[in-house]
Amino acid sequence: MNMPVKFQYFKNPKNRELTQTELDALAKELDAIKQEVLDDIGEKDAKYIRKVYSTIRYASIAGRACLFAGWLPPMWLLGTGLLGFAKIMENMELGHNVIHGQYDWMNDPKFQGATYEWDIVGTSDNWRQTHNFKHHTYTNIKGMDDDIGYGLIRLFPEQRWKPGYLLQPLYSIPFCLLFQWGVAIQNLEIGRVLYGKKTKKEFMEEWKPLQRKMTKQLFKDYVFFPLIAGPAALPVLTGNLVANGIRNVWTFSIIFCGHFTKDVEVFPKSVMQNESRGHWYMRQIRGSSNLTGSEAFHILTGHLSHQIEHHLYPDIPARRYRKMAPKVQAVCEKYGLNYNNASLFKQYGSVIKRIVKYAFPFKK
Repeated sequence: MNMPVKFQYFKNPKNRELTQTELDALAKELDAIKQEVLDDIGEKDAKYIRKVYSTIRYASIAGRACLFAGWLPPMWLLGTGLLGFAKIMENMELGHNVIHGQYDWMNDPKFQGATYEWDIVGTSDNWRQTHNFKHHTYTNIKGMDDDIGYGLIRLFPEQRWKPGYLLQPLYSIPFCLLFQWGVAIQNLEIGRVLYGKKTKKEFMEEWKPLQRKMTKQLFKDYVFFPLIAGPAALPVLTGNLVANGIRNVWTFSIIFCGHFTKDVEVFPKSVMQNESRGHWYMRQIRGSSNLTGSEAFHILTGHLSHQIEHHLYPDIPARRYRKMAPKVQAVCEKYGLNYNNASLFKQYGSVIKRIVKYAFPFKK
């Protein structure tokens, strides 16, 4: 019998359960949307990412130059803003998307996913493991996807409650401000070391490359540039500190709004048993949420405002998601799947509600 394929944790009435036949048809239609874009990828995409690269470079140079005159408040504000913008763009629209291999076809060493190293304290190698592989393969599967709360925050009732979560409305604030550091140490799995599930030797082997990257980043932003600024050392140091903070808050906000809003679901390991491509597609849709906004807004998010499309097609140049989105939404409506799409204000509000609500031992 062609019965609906159910998720064990199913709880969102906005989604209809699909039969295997429907799931196969869903996969076929979503594959067709991807192939249409693949057939069209070319020089215009290459020009776009090169333009992004140049914009980041010039904004960074201009920002740091302004900070050298940072004893003047307007110059400090302008320099910090430009540097913060450059760091956001490098992290979101350039680094994240390049590391996904979206521009490997260009055969340009600057845009190779396997070798690109981005401007944050975490290493790209760690990100390729925790994000590209784990998160995108096991999206929102409890016990498999470490991005569910990053081991610090309880966001779903299916997560086991611990007394320490009572403080998460407070410690989520420094986590937001220092988000790049949380991402950096994620792969170290410090909890496993404390509980004896990971040896100190294994920990140290993973720590060494991360230590080198952290040292490099700290030296660049808080020693080298302040030092060569001479009398403007303090404005340069504080400008770098605030620019990094701006990037951290923005990245935290966009990522959390793409994964932990009201209608997003979390799944048990059992969904992996004989999971078809259509079932995988459905899990991506039900485990993601989008943000509405202008073209400039989408670019600043690295097009992760289209998180649904990104989870469906992580290796497609992200600039294409905006035009793919209406087609994906139409497919979702056809098969009775909720296309979770709302403003940043609304989605962020639902994230805050989750952080506060599940600090307590609620089970639904």
